[in-house]
Amino acid sequence: MNKATLIAEVMRLPRDERLQIGEEIWNSLIDDEQWAPTPDQLAEARRRLEEHRRDPSTAVPAERVLARLQSRFG
Repeated sequence: MNKATLIAEVMRLPRDERLQIGEEIWNSLIDDEQWAPTPDQLAEARRRLEEHRRDPSTAVPAERVLARLQSRFG
């Protein structure tokens, strides 16, 4: 079975079953250690979170970030 056929079969399932399959696939990726953030990435995420907690006004709304990415990368 090729990917297109598999996707077509999954898309015929009820929404809840599709969601469960998606969650299982996502969890299998998360469990893969190569997807885990490095210690440096975790430290940077923590630093940014603390910076945000100190001054929440510096946050940029997700819509603005997504619009900027869309205009830059199409």
